[in-house]
Amino acid sequence: INAEYMGHFLSVYFFFEMAARSRGAKKGVQNPAYVPQEDDDSGLSDYDSQDEEEEEEEIPWITWFCALKGNEFFCEVDEEYIQDEFNLTGLATMVPFYEYALDMILDLESPGEEDLTDEQQQMVESAAETLYGLIHARFILTNRGMKLMEEKYKNTAFGRCPRVMCSGQSMLPVGQSDVMREASVKIFCGKCDDIYYPRSSRHKSLDGAFWGTTFPHLFLMTFPDLVVSRSKYTYVPKIYGFRVHKTAITNKQRDEDKEQLKPVGSTAIPGTHAANLPQGSAPMSTSFQ
Repeated sequence: INAEYMGHFLSVYFFFEMAARSRGAKKGVQNPAYVPQEDDDSGLSDYDSQDEEEEEEEIPWITWFCALKGNEFFCEVDEEYIQDEFNLTGLATMVPFYEYALDMILDLESPGEEDLTDEQQQMVESAAETLYGLIHARFILTNRGMKLMEEKYKNTAFGRCPRVMCSGQSMLPVGQSDVMREASVKIFCGKCDDIYYPRSSRHKSLDGAFWGTTFPHLFLMTFPDLVVSRSKYTYVPKIYGFRVHKTAITNKQRDEDKEQLKPVGSTAIPGTHAANLPQGSAPMSTSFQ
């Protein structure tokens, strides 16, 4: 082998040797920006821990109750208002388990609550809903309550008037009585001054006393800018495009009333028609067996 081939062979050998060493060195180098994370013994990520903390936060009873489906007509009564005993005057005799129900509304622990049976616990829950409704009827008459109901009114939370001529006017809840269990809640339209049944069956089961007879009218007096002019349009009945005269209906009703008042099986005596008799006299009739 001559010197030229030997020199070429050695140069190739050293080239591959240096390349191999270079690859081996790169394999041992770590990215300085990479910092290995320490294993968490809990096995939970930061997001899982945050979710657990949120679940542990209890929702206030008032917020929970008003968020139930069918309770959209209620607003959230301030706890400061409920804590003032003056605002609850007279309610203790109207609601069973009053103290337990009040503590439940305010998220307080009642002494002896553990001793209640399951049936009594259900009665306390029902009493809390009734007590809150009665407190609510008083609260919405205050300035703070009016403001909360104004927001719901502007968002049409109480629905729109079903009367066509009112053009979807926003409505307000109203009771036909201030006494419980006498009438369910209705919705009042300030444009036609009439009341209607709520559209949802859930709302039809709510007691009207939880809003009372005063609220919608005092509300419109408190916010005069929300008062709308009374609807000037009324429905006109027509037959083949012609307006039905009022007398057509009244005459038909009068004829039906006469037929109902006429004795069965009797005939009027000739000459005794009502038009021929003195004023105040009744026509004579005779019956044939």
